[in-house]
Order: sequence, then structure tokens, then C-alpha cells
Amino acid sequence: MDSESNESGVCGCCGPLRPRYKRLVDNIFPLDPKDGLSKSDMEKLTFYAVSAPEKLDRIGAYLADRLSRDVVRHRYGYVVIAMEALDQLLMACHSQSIKPFVESFLHMVAKLLESREPDLQVLGTNSFVKFANIEEDTPSYHRRYDFFVSQFSAMCHSTHEDPETRTRIRVAGIKGLQGVVRKTVNDELQAIIWEPQHMDKLIPSMLFNMQDADDLDRAGHPSTPSGSGQDGEENPAALAENCFRELLGRAAYGNMKNAVRPVLVHLDNHHLWDPNEFAVSCFRIIMFSIQAQHSHHVIQQVLTHLDGNNKSTPRVRAGIVQVLLETVAIAAKGSVGPTVLEVFNTLLKHLRMSVDFELGDSSRRNSSSSVSSVRGRESDERIVQNAIIQTIGFFGGNLPDYQRAEVMMFIMGKVPVYGTPCHTLDTVKIGHQGTKRIQTMLLSSLIMVTSGFKSKSMSAALPPPFLDPLFSISLMEDSELRQLVLEILHNIIDRHDNRAKLRGIRIIPNVAALKIKREKISKQDVAFMKKHGQQLYRHVYLGCKEEDNVHKNFELLFTTLAILTIELANEEVVIDLIRLSVALQEMALNNEENMPMSIRCGIMALVAAYLNFLSQMIANPPFCQHVSKVIELRNMDAPYLLPEHIFRDKCPLPESLDKDDRQLYFQTADMAECLAGPGYNAERLSIPYIPQVTDEDRLTRRKSFVDTISLQVDIMSSSLPDKPELAEEITFETLKKAIDTTGLEEQEREKRRQVMEKFQKAPFEEIAAHCESKANMLHDRLAQIFELTIRPPPSPSGVVSISAGHTQHPSVPVYEMKFPDLCVY
Repeated sequence: MDSESNESGVCGCCGPLRPRYKRLVDNIFPLDPKDGLSKSDMEKLTFYAVSAPEKLDRIGAYLADRLSRDVVRHRYGYVVIAMEALDQLLMACHSQSIKPFVESFLHMVAKLLESREPDLQVLGTNSFVKFANIEEDTPSYHRRYDFFVSQFSAMCHSTHEDPETRTRIRVAGIKGLQGVVRKTVNDELQAIIWEPQHMDKLIPSMLFNMQDADDLDRAGHPSTPSGSGQDGEENPAALAENCFRELLGRAAYGNMKNAVRPVLVHLDNHHLWDPNEFAVSCFRIIMFSIQAQHSHHVIQQVLTHLDGNNKSTPRVRAGIVQVLLETVAIAAKGSVGPTVLEVFNTLLKHLRMSVDFELGDSSRRNSSSSVSSVRGRESDERIVQNAIIQTIGFFGGNLPDYQRAEVMMFIMGKVPVYGTPCHTLDTVKIGHQGTKRIQTMLLSSLIMVTSGFKSKSMSAALPPPFLDPLFSISLMEDSELRQLVLEILHNIIDRHDNRAKLRGIRIIPNVAALKIKREKISKQDVAFMKKHGQQLYRHVYLGCKEEDNVHKNFELLFTTLAILTIELANEEVVIDLIRLSVALQEMALNNEENMPMSIRCGIMALVAAYLNFLSQMIANPPFCQHVSKVIELRNMDAPYLLPEHIFRDKCPLPESLDKDDRQLYFQTADMAECLAGPGYNAERLSIPYIPQVTDEDRLTRRKSFVDTISLQVDIMSSSLPDKPELAEEITFETLKKAIDTTGLEEQEREKRRQVMEKFQKAPFEEIAAHCESKANMLHDRLAQIFELTIRPPPSPSGVVSISAGHTQHPSVPVYEMKFPDLCVY
């Protein structure tokens, strides 16, 4: 009995000797785990923990030990109770002593995540999410979340056999990552989460779930509150997208590179550039989630990635460019930063490379590859080129006007023009065909950039560095290039969107019904036309007589003349445009260029359509009556001179145009009489229009208008040295002409009269252009003469001496030099 009493006394005193916190912890666990956590005992434990916060670390350590034993023994009911108790203690205690308790808590969560039981993994994740939503008073200096990032990322890639279980685990993994993000991104001491080793796990885990093809309806999906709802009923793709948005929204400028690079790597590894729907979706999410001032950093990342894939397949490059299109389309509405011109520079470089890949060199074309594979590659490269053009045009079209003007100048500087250096695109020699392709695509992109461009003054919209190369291209012997140039001019000059009303070359019966929008021409535009008007007229004149002109060319030329009338025409410009129209009519009648009859009739139809439009625009009844009379006569006797007939298929053409049938043509005297009166200087109509002379024809490899002037031919022939003169055959007629000087005197008088009249009545710009062309010709000839005289030719023997590494020609006496005829008198 004594021994039993002693044993009972010992046993009786062991209980009270146990620490109070252990007894309180033990009391929360019922005998049967199905009964759940004892609420009354849990309240006692919570009160004790709040009253004695220094005991929290011991309570946490003891609970962790019990939970570890229960996990090993598979007593999962007690595991759930322990985690519930930990959660309640964590929510109730906010003292300084909670830090050691948190370490024990995270250790227990890690134990659950390491287990292979899906229920325990989900349980540990839910507890971690609750912990992540707690805002701590002081930052933690030593806590790290590397294990949780790795474990949650692994759960996001779960491949469990049961679909429902797999979804639960993936949802838990995404929630865990979202908890890590919330817990770390706002803590300056946890900036390590943005390092590549963590981003390379976080981002791909989210993207892996976002690309689930079964859950496409993610647009506008509401965010799911963490820790709420049934796991099996939640959508991993929508949850991953919300987490992805939240992560990007918290990214600072210095973290953008580490956040975007894993996205690009994931798209590469999973071959998601072709097709690229998912890639486009990802970058739309990125651009709408990040701060607006960080947009240019994302664009820079995509451009760098495009450079890194310059040798990838065309469809991959096209996919990247299309993603770039979506990116810049969103960025252009906000802050783009300093990358505007860099975007265009990179795109133009890849455009040139794509053309080179498509055309290929001779060795590639002569290789053993089949014709179908070569054609397939060419079509794929066209996809790349079209994507680049769309990106350039869309980006430029969404920029503000001041930046758009810079982009227009930048692109224009990249267009290769014969005779001018194109150093910015000199990657490889692509030949004439490749150069034409580059020109066509760059001009197409310029059309998109200039679409909707509104400038208050033409001098700002069309500065000489932009206008001169554009007009040089308009002189190319290619109808498609000329069409593109005219469309660019329409976009810039048409500031009131009247083109749609003028579409199609036709005789408009009632121009007033079109309701043309126009304003009074400003002083700046008057100055622009004084300076560049002759240049505009000249290119319309030369563009009309091209033999490869088609219906569309004449339509665009008509629209050009009509828009010039609406936007830039004052009384002086109207007279110049009428003179231009008469010159076009005379060119078609005289046919000194030996143009085809279809082109001659097309020019006549263009003149009729434009003068009909102009006469109604200036509201001059006599002028309208004269134009209508000519058009009526043409309808009856020469329908092929009207646009409604000549541009039809299989329109019968005449063998010749009768100049003597004056009623079919617009007469200068009649129009001058109609315009006689205040406002218009009708006397200038008697001065025939002559295009000004420039060097553009030489730059564009075509026959220059100057070459038709006999004076230049005489100067060129006389400036050639050592050219034997041909002896003129003396006949009776030559002697008769030499004696009879009356005809020559009359010709001289007539020539002097024309010169005097021209200098009295012609506009100053036309006279200045004529004098400038003569001065340029004189300087060119003098330069040739000086080059021949200053550098002596080598001796006939061809003997040369070499001194100090330089070749020296023996000196030639001045009296032995042979000078050109112009220098001898």
C-alpha cells in the first residue's frame, strides 16, 4: 500500500510540475480528433499567450514538436487541430515576441508542404496565406522564403493523376506564390525576391497555369480573395493571372528586367511565338499591369529579344514583332520614354535583314532546296515584313504630332535614294530589286505614320529634308512608288479629310454637293507655296507623262491637284494650277515624248476633271461655262478624252489627236477672258508653264528634263577636249541661209520679246529657279574645266617616278598643255 501511495504521489505531482504552457497546449487536443479543437481551452491558451508574450516562442516550439510527431504517425486529425491553433495564435498576437513564434510557424508549414499528402499541402498553404496577410510592425532581418518559392512553384506544376486533386494542388501553389509576393514585395529587406533565381521560378509557374487551353475566358475575371472559396471550384488560370498582375504592379523600375526576361524565356522554351496568341495576351497583361513610366523598359526587352532571334525562323520573328506591335500600341498612349527612335531603328534593321533573307544570294538560290520550300520561306518573310510595317505605322500613328514629325523624318532618312548615301541600312548589298522592296515597305509605313497627321503649317509638316527625297522617289520609273508618294502627300496636305469625297477621277457635276471643308489659307502656307509651289507643280507635270501610269496613278494625281486647290490655293496659286493644266494639255497634244495614246488621253481626261473641279471651287460662272462646253463637245465627239470613258476596259482609242479641233480643248485665251477682273492676274496665263530645272533627275537615274535644252548640249559638246570638229558640207541652201539674215533677225527679236515678257510677268519663284539652274550648270562646267587644267596629264611615254612612296608625274610645260575650247580665245 505504501508503494502504491508513493507511486500515486509521484504521479500526482508530475502533472502540476509540467510547465503551464505545455498543459494549456495539451488541453486543446481532444481524445478524439474528430471532436475538433476545444474552443474553451483554446481561449485559455490565447489569453495566456497574450498575457505572457515571452512564452510564445516556447508555445510555438512545443506545437511544432507535436505536429511533427503527428505528421510522421499519420495522425492528420491532430495535425489539422495544431494548425488551426497556430493560426488563431498568430492572428491574436502582435507583439515583438512574435518573431520567434513565426519561425516555428513557418517550420511547421514547411513540414506540411514537404509531405506528399495533397490535403496537408493545401492545409499548409492556407495557413501560409493567412500569415502573409498579417502586416508586421517591424521588418524581419533574417527570414528567407527561398524554400516556399521553390515548393509553391513545384505545386504549380503538379502532375497528379486525379484531375480534381491536380487542380487543388495547383491552386494552392498559386495562392502560396501570391502570399510570398504580398509578404515580400513591400518589405525593403526582402528585395531578394526579385533576383533572377526566384523570378525564374515564380513567373514560369504562373505562365504555365495561364496557358491552360481549357480556361480561355480570363478577360475581366475578378480576383479571388486569398484563402476563401473551395479550392476545387477555383480556376488556376484566372488565379495565376491575378497573381501575375499583382506581381508586375508592384515591380519597381530596377526590377523590370528580372520580371520580363523569364516571360521571354518561357515563350522560347515552350515555342509559343508561333502561334503567338498566348504571347500577345501575356504582354498585354504586362503593359496594363506595370506603371506607365516603365513601359519603355518592356519595349527595350522585346527589342533586345528580337535582336537575339535574328536567325530564328520567319514565323518566330513575326510573332515577336506582333507582340512588339501590341506593346507599343499600349505604350504609345502613355509615356514611351527615350526608346521611340530606337524602336524604329531596330525595326528598320530587321526589315532590311528580312528582305535580304527573302531575296537571298545566288548560292542559296542555286542550292538543292526545292522550289516549294523556297517559296514558303519567301511567303514567311513577307509575314515578317508586313508585321514590321504594321508595327512602324501603328506606333507612329499613335504618337503625338511633335514626335510623329520626328519619326517621319527618321523613316524618310532611311529610304534609299539613288545617288544619296544610305549609311543607316548598309548591312548587305541587296541590289535593285531589294532596294525597291525596301523603298516600297518604308513608304507604306510612312503612309500609316502620316495617317491622321494634322499640322497647322505646311512648312513644318513638309520641311526640305523630308520633301526633297520624297520628290526624288516620285521621279522613279515605278508606278507603285509614285502612288505611295502621292498618298503620303495626301495624308499630310489634306487637313480637313476631304479625300474620301474626291475618290475616283471623274467629272463632278456639282462640287457644292460634296460639302468640301476648307479654311482661309494662312500666311505660313502662302509662304510655303511661294517657296515650294514650283516643286510641287513640277512633280505633278513629270508624273503625268510616265508610260507605266495606270488608272490609280491618274486618280491620285487628280486628288493631289484637288487637295492643293482646297488647302493651299490663293489667287496666285489658282493661276499657276491653270497654267500647269494647260501645259499638261499641250504636252499630250504635241507628244514630244512619244507617249502611248492611252497616256495622252489619260492626261487630257485628268485636265478635264481637274478644271471642272477648279472652276466650281472658285465659283466663276464664265469659267464654269467654258469648261462645261468643252466637256459636252467631248462627250459627243471625243469621249476618249473624258475620265468616265478612257479608264474603262477596252476603251477605243483614236489614232491621233487633232490639234486643229480647238473646240475640244481648253483655250488659254478663253480662260484668261473668264478670269479677267479683280482678284486674278489673268495676264500670267499667257506665259507657258515650264518645269523648273533641278538635279533630282540625275539622282533618280532617269533622263533629266534639262537634257532637252539645246544650250546645255552645246556647252557639253564644246567642253570635251580633243574632239575633232565635223566639217559642215557647204551647199546652195547653206549659202542662201548665210546671205538671207532677215529671218534670223526676226527670230532674235521674237526671242528677246519672249524673254522680256517672261521676266516682266512670270512669278519671281519661277525666274529664280531658272536662273539658279543656269548657275548650277555653269558651276558644273567650270568644275570640269578646272579638273582638267589643274591636274596635268601624264607624259606620253607613261614613265612615272616614285618618291617617298608617292607616284609623281613629270611636269609638263604650260605651252604644251591642251586646253578645252572654252578656255581658248
